[in-house]
Amino acid sequence: MLTQLTSFIEKYISSFRVPTIRISDVIEIVILSVVVYYIMAWMRKTKAWSLLKGLLVILAFFLVAAMFNMSTILFIAERSLYVAAVAMVVILQPELRRALEQLGSNKIFSNMSLLDSDKYSNAYSVHTIDEIVKASFSMGRVKTGALMVFERQQTLSEYEKTGINIDASVSSQLLINIFEHNTPLHDGAVIFRGDRVMSATCYLPLSENPNLSKALGTRHRAGVGISEVTDALVVIVSEESGKVSVACGGELYNGLNQEGLREKLELLREADGEENRRGRRLHQRGGRGDKKVSKENNE
Repeated sequence: MLTQLTSFIEKYISSFRVPTIRISDVIEIVILSVVVYYIMAWMRKTKAWSLLKGLLVILAFFLVAAMFNMSTILFIAERSLYVAAVAMVVILQPELRRALEQLGSNKIFSNMSLLDSDKYSNAYSVHTIDEIVKASFSMGRVKTGALMVFERQQTLSEYEKTGINIDASVSSQLLINIFEHNTPLHDGAVIFRGDRVMSATCYLPLSENPNLSKALGTRHRAGVGISEVTDALVVIVSEESGKVSVACGGELYNGLNQEGLREKLELLREADGEENRRGRRLHQRGGRGDKKVSKENNE
């Protein structure tokens, strides 16, 4: 194995030479760098970012196969290359169409300010968590339905655009007024980014998980659905029972008390690396005063 690795490296190092660099080459490198940067910035704000990371894992696997001359795997990779290219276009069709529309309207560069930064920070303060807990159980006591989505690492800009822009500081009074019956903004989800309420009346994808209880309504299915396709954490208040639930990673935890809800919302305050590590706790245990939803749980 070591001999194969050494021969693979020597094969390419021996043929390596430093080319003559011209001014046109430098200009070409700069142009390509800018293009790649903006493509990466565009992908960072779409589902293509997760897809890209998956492709990098596959490419690394094929690189190892090439290093050890695994002919069968290389044969399969070569034959599936064109199929994979077509599949990529089909999978990313909505994102590609949106990018071309933005390019045609000269908005694409304004939407790509920085690769890893947004207009607002994703950090959630203790005050914001306190207000969310207060509002959730205030609405639960009077059986006012609510659907609140908290952005984490993956952007929710695509879903924000389906609602009405709010861009306001988080307060329990604001949330209670938004979800009050017969008000213009009560239907749909509210999306949070950090300490800001970004949008209301947002449309979310419904979960198609067949294992979810048939008794769950659209609000709960939407909450689970958005948690399946993004890393968002969702707080749901049932209009039927007044129970407070949390959806994350496609799992629904029903019947939380205030301490249990606060414990889960505290995950929003973790730093990026620590958040990824501790986020697994949400799937290992439901927190205090809650349980995974089963077919016997009603909304």
